Amino acid sequence: MELVAKRGGKLFVWSRTTRCCHGTTCILETSTEADERRSFRRVDADGIDLYVDLRRLPDALDVDVGGFRDRSVRAYWNGLAWVG
Repeated sequence: MELVAKRGGKLFVWSRTTRCCHGTTCILETSTEADERRSFRRVDADGIDLYVDLRRLPDALDVDVGGFRDRSVRAYWNGLAWVG
């Protein structure tokens, strides 16, 4: 990923839990900088250094770039933006 490479070549992925009237949702978050409060582990990835703080790894963790002005990296767990 070119954007990750430009920002140092490392991508950190974790889940964030939110609660709502319909229950709990876990959303994937990403950053090119480590959050020292988390326990990241390195996993194999093509072309970048990928670190995750997830209870379990998905079958597929897809990463893409979104946003028009402020380009950001997004992660998808088995094709979804939230963890099931």
